[in-house]
Amino acid sequence: MISVCIVEDNDDIRQALEQIIMMAEGYRFLGAFANGESAIEGLPKLQPDVVLMDINLGGKSGIDCVRELKPVYPEILFMMCTVYEEDEKIFEALAAGANGYILKKTAPGKLLEAIRELAEGGAPMSSQIARKVVAAFQEKNTPAGLLDNLSNREHEILELLAKGMLYKEISTRLGIAQETVRKHVYHIYEKLHVNNRVEAVNKYFGR
Repeated sequence: MISVCIVEDNDDIRQALEQIIMMAEGYRFLGAFANGESAIEGLPKLQPDVVLMDINLGGKSGIDCVRELKPVYPEILFMMCTVYEEDEKIFEALAAGANGYILKKTAPGKLLEAIRELAEGGAPMSSQIARKVVAAFQEKNTPAGLLDNLSNREHEILELLAKGMLYKEISTRLGIAQETVRKHVYHIYEKLHVNNRVEAVNKYFGR
């Protein structure tokens, strides 16, 4: 059961997100906050697995919330939600400690899938943002030693992870079961000594 909190200042969007979580099997809705200040106070008490965090909150921004909470509560996973792919802000949010990113117009099924992937150690983000993350580390030298340990298939999967693809999309692209993708990702994390997608991509580009 994945527990979820929502931080969103638009009442309609907040209620729509609440409905999606409440009606989905395997997800538990813990609470919602309409601004950053109340989220910073309330989230530590609720200790959700995943927080859907709006970036543009009135007052304290979603990025400020993550920057403040993540170092103290590293186990809480933050998925940034926004209307546009504002590259700079998303990049700033990831640097502040956000674990994933999704557009508000994302279909409910895809949203739930992204939350589950996040909870299972993935880092869902759009390919555009993933490319930006990748570009930021490309000047660095690749730690060849660690990457040499990866099989061809693992290299292939790591490359698709870096493009921001979900496990489901990777399984379709490569024609293998989703569970097989998950196992490969587990081995990639193990071999690169990392815990999530962002760290794996960073390692891939030698950060």
